[in-house]
Amino acid sequence: MEYISVAIDGPSGAGKSTVARAVAARMGYVYVDTGAMYRAIGLAVYRRGIAGEDTAGIIASLPTVDISLAYQDGMQHVLLNGEDVSEAIRTPEISQYASKVSAVPEVRRFLLDVQRDMAKNSNILMDGRDIGTVILPDAPVKIFLTASAKTRAERRYRELKEKGQQVTLEGVLADIQARDRQDTTRAVAPLRQADDAVLLDTSALDLEQSIAAVLRIIREKTER
Repeated sequence: MEYISVAIDGPSGAGKSTVARAVAARMGYVYVDTGAMYRAIGLAVYRRGIAGEDTAGIIASLPTVDISLAYQDGMQHVLLNGEDVSEAIRTPEISQYASKVSAVPEVRRFLLDVQRDMAKNSNILMDGRDIGTVILPDAPVKIFLTASAKTRAERRYRELKEKGQQVTLEGVLADIQARDRQDTTRAVAPLRQADDAVLLDTSALDLEQSIAAVLRIIREKTER
């Protein structure tokens, strides 16, 4: 049986994970949030007191890091050394750490085989920064999902406030702009749209419209 892989890339705060999770559930695909894996490594590094710029320290910590994904009631849970860190990895600070550790080649190699193996065993929908360009370059469906920085900041701000975090819209926007700069200019696997990816700008779309647009693209690509 030949399995289908769907690669969704895009900048921080574009709603990739929310949309991808919903689409995967509706299609019966396994959802893989690769960004959560980098966030988990970022959290591990942060907890050890290692600076995001300390590449040697980050690399040295990898043998002590065990990351796995568990699925309960259709939801993906991220486990760091057996601890469920699904909520702990979603803070702005850990987001910055995730961007820094993901620029380290050894970190990317650490996770690459795990991510590719997932695509060999089931229909999957994987989202991240370099899925279509590096991790699954042969995926039959590639989508670059984005939105304006202002729109992404407003969405992330509402999400964080609902979780009780003390943040400002200006601060969230600054974090997103900083993350964009880091992700698009890093030397290793920078964020970019794959040549054969479909561009989907969701600035003017609500969640349900974004989900419908992704479902439509997948069906157009797989039903030919």
